[in-house]
Amino acid sequence: MARLLPGTRALRTFEAAARHLNFTRAADELGLTPAAVSHQIKEIEDQLDLVLFTRTSRTMRLTEAGNVLFEASVDALDLLGRAVTRARKMARGTALLKVTLDAQFATKWLMRRVDGFRRQKPGVELRFDITYEVRDFERDDVDIGIRFGTGKYPGLCAHRLFENIIIPVCSPALLASGPPLKEPRDLFHHTLAHIEWSRQGVTWPNWSMWMHAAGVEDFDDSRTLVFGSSTDAAQAALDGNAVALADFAMVANDLSQGRLIRPFELGIKVAPEFAYFLVYPEAMKDDARIVAFREWLLDEVTKDADAG
Repeated sequence: MARLLPGTRALRTFEAAARHLNFTRAADELGLTPAAVSHQIKEIEDQLDLVLFTRTSRTMRLTEAGNVLFEASVDALDLLGRAVTRARKMARGTALLKVTLDAQFATKWLMRRVDGFRRQKPGVELRFDITYEVRDFERDDVDIGIRFGTGKYPGLCAHRLFENIIIPVCSPALLASGPPLKEPRDLFHHTLAHIEWSRQGVTWPNWSMWMHAAGVEDFDDSRTLVFGSSTDAAQAALDGNAVALADFAMVANDLSQGRLIRPFELGIKVAPEFAYFLVYPEAMKDDARIVAFREWLLDEVTKDADAG
Protein backbone atom coordinates (compact mmCIF):
# COMPACT_ATOMS: atom_id res chain seq x y z
CA MET A 1 0.00 0.00 0.00
CA ALA A 2 1.39 3.39 -0.98
CA ARG A 3 2.49 5.60 1.89
CA LEU A 4 0.30 8.68 2.34
CA LEU A 5 1.94 11.99 1.48
CA PRO A 6 1.82 15.13 3.65
CA GLY A 7 -1.05 17.52 2.93
CA THR A 8 -0.64 21.00 1.51
CA ARG A 9 -0.72 22.69 4.92
CA ALA A 10 1.97 20.38 6.24
CA LEU A 11 4.12 20.95 3.16
CA ARG A 12 3.82 24.72 3.59
CA THR A 13 4.95 24.39 7.19
CA PHE A 14 7.87 22.17 6.23
CA GLU A 15 8.88 24.49 3.35
CA ALA A 16 8.92 27.53 5.63
CA ALA A 17 10.86 25.69 8.33
CA ALA A 18 13.38 24.38 5.80
CA ARG A 19 13.80 27.79 4.19
CA HIS A 20 14.37 29.59 7.49
CA LEU A 21 16.07 26.70 9.29
CA ASN A 22 14.34 28.14 12.32
CA PHE A 23 10.97 27.09 13.72
CA THR A 24 10.33 30.45 15.36
CA ARG A 25 10.79 32.45 12.14
CA ALA A 26 8.71 29.89 10.23
CA ALA A 27 5.98 30.21 12.86
CA ASP A 28 5.97 34.01 12.57
CA GLU A 29 5.57 33.75 8.79
CA LEU A 30 2.75 31.22 9.00
CA GLY A 31 0.90 32.71 11.96
CA LEU A 32 1.53 29.66 14.13
CA THR A 33 3.38 28.99 17.35
CA PRO A 34 6.85 27.43 17.26
CA ALA A 35 5.39 24.45 19.11
CA ALA A 36 2.79 23.97 16.35
CA VAL A 37 5.50 24.05 13.69
CA SER A 38 7.60 21.55 15.62
CA HIS A 39 4.56 19.29 16.04
CA GLN A 40 3.75 19.35 12.30
CA ILE A 41 7.36 18.59 11.36
CA LYS A 42 7.35 15.64 13.78
CA GLU A 43 4.12 14.35 12.23
CA ILE A 44 5.65 14.53 8.72
CA GLU A 45 8.78 12.71 9.87
CA ASP A 46 6.68 10.00 11.53
CA GLN A 47 4.39 9.72 8.52
CA LEU A 48 7.28 9.34 6.08
CA ASP A 49 9.57 7.48 8.49
CA LEU A 50 12.33 9.98 7.66
CA VAL A 51 14.49 12.38 9.64
CA LEU A 52 14.28 15.76 7.91
CA PHE A 53 16.25 18.01 10.27
CA THR A 54 19.28 17.57 12.46
CA ARG A 55 19.49 19.87 15.46
CA THR A 56 22.15 20.96 17.87
CA SER A 57 21.84 23.41 20.74
CA ARG A 58 22.63 26.29 18.35
CA THR A 59 21.97 25.22 14.78
CA MET A 60 19.52 23.38 12.57
CA ARG A 61 20.13 21.94 9.14
CA LEU A 62 18.40 19.70 6.68
CA THR A 63 19.36 16.07 6.27
CA GLU A 64 19.90 14.69 2.75
CA ALA A 65 16.32 13.43 2.82
CA GLY A 66 15.17 16.82 4.04
CA ASN A 67 16.92 18.57 1.15
CA VAL A 68 15.23 16.28 -1.37
CA LEU A 69 11.80 16.90 0.16
CA PHE A 70 12.45 20.66 0.44
CA GLU A 71 13.25 21.00 -3.28
CA ALA A 72 10.21 18.95 -4.20
CA SER A 73 7.98 20.95 -1.82
CA VAL A 74 9.04 24.26 -3.38
CA ASP A 75 8.25 22.95 -6.87
CA ALA A 76 4.97 21.35 -5.82
CA LEU A 77 3.67 24.42 -3.96
CA ASP A 78 4.68 26.69 -6.83
CA LEU A 79 2.94 24.45 -9.39
CA LEU A 80 -0.17 24.20 -7.24
CA GLY A 81 -0.24 27.99 -6.71
CA ARG A 82 -0.07 28.62 -10.45
CA ALA A 83 -2.79 26.06 -11.11
CA VAL A 84 -5.08 27.64 -8.52
CA THR A 85 -4.55 31.06 -10.12
CA ARG A 86 -5.45 29.72 -13.55
CA ALA A 87 -8.51 27.96 -12.13
CA ARG A 88 -9.70 31.15 -10.40
CA LYS A 89 -9.33 33.14 -13.61
CA MET A 90 -11.31 30.51 -15.51
CA ALA A 91 -14.01 30.37 -12.82
CA ARG A 92 -14.69 34.12 -12.85
CA GLY A 93 -15.45 34.07 -16.57
CA THR A 94 -14.52 36.34 -19.44
CA ALA A 95 -16.28 39.56 -18.41
CA LEU A 96 -14.12 40.46 -15.39
CA LEU A 97 -10.72 42.14 -15.83
CA LYS A 98 -8.47 42.49 -12.79
CA VAL A 99 -6.02 45.40 -12.94
CA THR A 100 -3.10 45.75 -10.54
CA LEU A 101 -1.51 49.16 -9.98
CA ASP A 102 -0.06 51.37 -7.27
CA ALA A 103 -2.09 53.76 -5.15
CA GLN A 104 -0.60 56.91 -6.66
CA PHE A 105 -1.43 56.00 -10.24
CA ALA A 106 -4.87 54.81 -9.18
CA THR A 107 -5.90 57.92 -7.24
CA LYS A 108 -4.12 60.59 -9.25
CA TRP A 109 -4.65 59.37 -12.80
CA LEU A 110 -6.76 56.31 -13.49
CA MET A 111 -9.80 56.44 -11.22
CA ARG A 112 -11.12 59.75 -12.52
CA ARG A 113 -11.15 58.23 -16.03
CA VAL A 114 -12.66 54.82 -15.27
CA ASP A 115 -16.26 55.88 -15.87
CA GLY A 116 -15.30 56.67 -19.45
CA PHE A 117 -14.06 53.12 -19.96
CA ARG A 118 -17.23 51.67 -18.44
CA ARG A 119 -19.37 53.71 -20.80
CA GLN A 120 -17.34 52.59 -23.81
CA LYS A 121 -17.04 48.94 -22.77
CA PRO A 122 -20.08 48.03 -20.65
CA GLY A 123 -19.40 44.34 -21.19
CA VAL A 124 -16.09 44.44 -19.28
CA GLU A 125 -16.19 44.64 -15.49
CA LEU A 126 -13.08 46.17 -13.90
CA ARG A 127 -11.69 45.15 -10.52
CA PHE A 128 -8.62 46.78 -9.02
CA ASP A 129 -5.74 45.38 -6.98
CA ILE A 130 -4.18 48.49 -5.38
CA THR A 131 -0.68 47.69 -4.16
CA TYR A 132 2.94 48.77 -4.43
CA GLU A 133 3.95 45.10 -4.65
CA VAL A 134 4.84 43.70 -8.06
CA ARG A 135 2.32 40.96 -8.82
CA ASP A 136 3.15 37.73 -10.62
CA PHE A 137 0.60 37.12 -13.37
CA GLU A 138 1.06 33.35 -13.05
CA ARG A 139 0.69 33.23 -9.27
CA ASP A 140 -1.62 36.17 -8.46
CA ASP A 141 -5.21 36.55 -9.54
CA VAL A 142 -4.66 39.57 -11.81
CA ASP A 143 -4.85 39.98 -15.59
CA ILE A 144 -3.15 43.25 -16.46
CA GLY A 145 -1.07 45.82 -14.58
CA ILE A 146 0.50 49.25 -14.56
CA ARG A 147 4.09 49.25 -13.31
CA PHE A 148 6.77 51.84 -12.87
CA GLY A 149 10.07 50.46 -14.11
CA THR A 150 12.16 49.80 -17.20
CA GLY A 151 9.54 47.91 -19.20
CA LYS A 152 11.89 44.93 -19.60
CA TYR A 153 9.76 42.11 -18.26
CA PRO A 154 10.37 38.65 -19.77
CA GLY A 155 7.19 37.04 -21.01
CA LEU A 156 5.19 40.27 -20.73
CA CYS A 157 4.04 42.84 -23.26
CA ALA A 158 4.88 46.37 -22.08
CA HIS A 159 3.52 49.69 -23.42
CA ARG A 160 5.16 52.90 -22.28
CA LEU A 161 2.50 55.32 -21.08
CA PHE A 162 4.14 58.73 -20.77
CA GLU A 163 7.32 60.53 -19.83
CA ASN A 164 7.71 61.48 -16.20
CA ILE A 165 8.43 65.21 -15.84
CA ILE A 166 9.07 66.42 -12.30
CA ILE A 167 7.87 69.95 -11.55
CA PRO A 168 7.55 72.19 -8.47
CA VAL A 169 3.99 72.63 -7.18
CA CYS A 170 2.36 74.36 -4.23
CA SER A 171 -1.09 75.38 -3.05
CA PRO A 172 -2.48 78.81 -4.00
CA ALA A 173 -2.91 79.50 -0.28
CA LEU A 174 0.80 79.02 0.36
CA LEU A 175 1.70 81.43 -2.40
CA ALA A 176 -0.85 83.97 -1.23
CA SER A 177 0.21 83.96 2.43
CA GLY A 178 3.92 83.15 2.29
CA PRO A 179 7.03 84.79 0.83
CA PRO A 180 6.69 85.50 -2.92
CA LEU A 181 8.11 83.13 -5.52
CA LYS A 182 9.51 85.29 -8.31
CA GLU A 183 12.82 83.48 -8.89
CA PRO A 184 14.19 80.06 -7.87
CA ARG A 185 16.22 81.44 -4.96
CA ASP A 186 12.97 82.58 -3.34
CA LEU A 187 12.30 78.90 -2.64
CA PHE A 188 14.94 79.13 0.11
CA HIS A 189 12.26 80.80 2.24
CA HIS A 190 9.82 77.90 1.92
CA THR A 191 9.69 74.31 3.12
CA LEU A 192 10.62 72.07 0.20
CA ALA A 193 9.50 68.46 -0.19
CA HIS A 194 10.59 65.66 -2.51
CA ILE A 195 10.99 61.89 -2.54
CA GLU A 196 14.13 59.81 -2.26
CA TRP A 197 14.33 57.05 -4.87
CA SER A 198 17.21 55.36 -6.69
CA ARG A 199 17.32 52.33 -8.95
CA GLN A 200 20.09 50.94 -11.14
CA GLY A 201 22.19 54.08 -10.73
CA VAL A 202 19.28 56.39 -11.60
CA THR A 203 18.09 58.94 -9.00
CA TRP A 204 14.60 60.44 -9.01
CA PRO A 205 14.89 64.23 -9.43
CA ASN A 206 15.25 66.01 -6.08
CA TRP A 207 15.56 69.65 -5.07
CA SER A 208 19.34 69.70 -5.43
CA MET A 209 18.98 68.53 -9.03
CA TRP A 210 16.19 71.02 -9.74
CA MET A 211 18.18 73.92 -8.26
CA HIS A 212 21.22 72.95 -10.31
CA ALA A 213 19.09 72.95 -13.47
CA ALA A 214 17.77 76.39 -12.44
CA GLY A 215 21.31 77.73 -12.10
CA VAL A 216 21.33 77.84 -8.29
CA GLU A 217 24.60 76.32 -7.06
CA ASP A 218 24.57 77.18 -3.33
CA PHE A 219 21.42 75.28 -2.35
CA ASP A 220 21.49 73.50 1.03
CA ASP A 221 19.24 70.45 0.95
CA SER A 222 19.61 69.61 4.65
CA ARG A 223 16.28 71.26 5.50
CA THR A 224 14.17 69.59 2.82
CA LEU A 225 11.39 67.17 3.73
CA VAL A 226 12.00 63.71 2.27
CA PHE A 227 9.00 61.44 1.72
CA GLY A 228 8.81 57.79 0.82
CA SER A 229 6.15 58.23 -1.86
CA SER A 230 5.21 60.89 -4.40
CA THR A 231 1.65 60.81 -3.06
CA ASP A 232 2.82 62.00 0.36
CA ALA A 233 4.99 64.75 -1.12
CA ALA A 234 2.12 66.00 -3.29
CA GLN A 235 -0.22 65.90 -0.30
CA ALA A 236 2.17 68.15 1.64
CA ALA A 237 1.80 70.66 -1.19
CA LEU A 238 -1.99 70.29 -1.28
CA ASP A 239 -2.14 70.86 2.48
CA GLY A 240 -0.22 74.12 2.06
CA ASN A 241 2.75 72.90 4.07
CA ALA A 242 5.43 72.80 1.38
CA VAL A 243 6.49 73.36 -2.19
CA ALA A 244 6.88 69.84 -3.56
CA LEU A 245 8.50 68.24 -6.54
CA ALA A 246 5.81 66.12 -8.19
CA ASP A 247 5.26 64.07 -11.30
CA PHE A 248 3.34 66.30 -13.73
CA ALA A 249 1.06 63.49 -14.93
CA MET A 250 0.08 62.66 -11.36
CA VAL A 251 -0.84 66.25 -10.41
CA ALA A 252 -2.22 67.44 -13.76
CA ASN A 253 -5.80 67.23 -12.51
CA ASP A 254 -4.95 69.16 -9.32
CA LEU A 255 -3.33 71.84 -11.48
CA SER A 256 -6.28 72.08 -13.86
CA GLN A 257 -8.72 72.30 -10.94
CA GLY A 258 -6.67 75.00 -9.20
CA ARG A 259 -5.84 72.93 -6.13
CA LEU A 260 -2.16 73.26 -7.00
CA ILE A 261 -0.20 75.82 -8.97
CA ARG A 262 3.13 75.62 -10.75
CA PRO A 263 5.29 78.51 -9.51
CA PHE A 264 8.07 77.84 -12.04
CA GLU A 265 7.89 76.22 -15.48
CA LEU A 266 11.20 74.37 -15.15
CA GLY A 267 10.73 70.62 -15.06
CA ILE A 268 13.21 67.75 -14.98
CA LYS A 269 12.68 64.54 -16.92
CA VAL A 270 13.17 61.22 -15.17
CA ALA A 271 15.79 59.04 -16.89
CA PRO A 272 14.11 57.79 -20.09
CA GLU A 273 14.59 54.11 -19.24
CA PHE A 274 12.12 54.48 -16.36
CA ALA A 275 8.42 55.15 -16.87
CA TYR A 276 4.95 53.81 -16.18
CA PHE A 277 4.15 50.81 -18.39
CA LEU A 278 0.98 48.89 -19.12
CA VAL A 279 1.94 45.22 -18.82
CA TYR A 280 0.27 41.85 -19.36
CA PRO A 281 1.31 38.30 -20.36
CA GLU A 282 2.25 37.85 -24.01
CA ALA A 283 -0.04 34.83 -24.11
CA MET A 284 -2.99 37.11 -23.28
CA LYS A 285 -2.32 39.84 -25.85
CA ASP A 286 -5.37 38.89 -27.95
CA ASP A 287 -7.76 38.52 -25.01
CA ALA A 288 -10.75 40.76 -25.80
CA ARG A 289 -10.80 42.32 -22.32
CA ILE A 290 -7.11 43.20 -22.46
CA VAL A 291 -7.40 44.55 -26.00
CA ALA A 292 -10.29 46.77 -24.91
CA PHE A 293 -8.51 48.11 -21.84
CA ARG A 294 -5.21 48.59 -23.69
CA GLU A 295 -6.78 50.54 -26.54
CA TRP A 296 -8.78 52.73 -24.18
CA LEU A 297 -5.85 53.45 -21.86
CA LEU A 298 -3.40 54.29 -24.64
CA ASP A 299 -6.02 56.58 -26.17
CA GLU A 300 -6.38 58.39 -22.82
CA VAL A 301 -2.61 58.82 -22.63
CA THR A 302 -2.58 60.28 -26.16
CA LYS A 303 -5.34 62.74 -25.21
CA ASP A 304 -3.28 63.90 -22.22
CA ALA A 305 -0.19 64.36 -24.39
CA ASP A 306 -2.16 66.38 -26.95
CA ALA A 307 -3.70 68.52 -24.20
CA GLY A 308 -0.29 69.15 -22.64
